[in-house]
Amino acid sequence: MNAVEKIISVKTNNHAEIVDITSEIEHWVHETGIQDGILVVSSLHTTAGVTVNENADPDVKTDILMRLEEIFPWKHPKDRHMEGNTAAHLKAVTVGHQQSLIISAGKLLLGTWQGIYFCEFDGPRNRRCHLKLLEG
Repeated sequence: MNAVEKIISVKTNNHAEIVDITSEIEHWVHETGIQDGILVVSSLHTTAGVTVNENADPDVKTDILMRLEEIFPWKHPKDRHMEGNTAAHLKAVTVGHQQSLIISAGKLLLGTWQGIYFCEFDGPRNRRCHLKLLEG
């Protein structure tokens, strides 16, 4: 089974932000020439995640961030983590740090309204995502 890997950089500009990384990943998948396989997209950070969600209405990203903030407010009187970013860790745990996606006929198998998103919860920062594509 062949595997190819790449690290992509994601620059975030806000404290909490959802960045569409779909096109960069699609471009890389095309460049690999692999026609069928499994792609794993993984955040390399404990205060950021990766998700697949709607890419048509930008308000979905806004609503996700708003509702996560309601559940995990940035400052909570019982938080003990000395860096003060417990909420960012909780949001990352909730979203998850990776997604597995199917590659079929050389393309990401995504639904009509789906995109791949890097979810920043403790920015702005320069972040990294690890891509691993397993052929087969």
